Amino acid sequence: MTFSSGTYPSGPLRLAVFDCDGTLVDSQSSILYAMFAACDYHGFARPAEEAVRRVVGLPLEVAIQRLLPHIDAPLSLVMSETYKSAFFDLRQAGGVEEPLFAGIPGVLDALDHAGWLMGVATGKSWRGLSSTLSHHGLMDRFVTHQTADRAQGKPHPEMMLNAMRDTGVEPEYTVMIGDTTYDVEMASNAGVKTIGVAWGYHETDELMDAGAMVVVHSAAELMNALFAGSEDAT
Repeated sequence: MTFSSGTYPSGPLRLAVFDCDGTLVDSQSSILYAMFAACDYHGFARPAEEAVRRVVGLPLEVAIQRLLPHIDAPLSLVMSETYKSAFFDLRQAGGVEEPLFAGIPGVLDALDHAGWLMGVATGKSWRGLSSTLSHHGLMDRFVTHQTADRAQGKPHPEMMLNAMRDTGVEPEYTVMIGDTTYDVEMASNAGVKTIGVAWGYHETDELMDAGAMVVVHSAAELMNALFAGSEDAT
């Protein structure tokens, strides 16, 4: 199903909540750099790159504990601050690479044209999210910004519940778009459906097994899934 200008479905106010890392932007190179820098600083062996990608989306201290299960919670908090400092220094030096995935601007334009509200729910800190969105000129495209340092992180539903509270949109008219099972589980815990994207950090079968209603492989497929889903919910 393809929609052209002026042919989008009308009806109740709708909300699309996007994950950031692995969904809106490809940030893995910068994430790997900061994680390895934190491990090096504290004298721990670097985890495999795939292991780091697997925990993207979780609150940072939780991700670190999964990567380094032998460390305790206080040390994971210290390491998370080291990670943030390394990421900040990289950004200040102009070394952060977080390109938008192909077609994402067009998806946002289409949703905006159709009158949808849009939000972000991410494992990033507020500082990290605002830097990323501002770099791409997207800060004002999203009316609710949910970060793991301002609410309980995924898969807890608090960020999704806050997004719906901020916008006044009910769960049946809300959809989460994300690339990890943490996104799917957070949305499910909040009574919201998820569209999974295949260009991120978890596999298609994992997303479907976690409860995603569909997994898309391109921005065009994402747009069609969003608008087809909005028709189904009317």
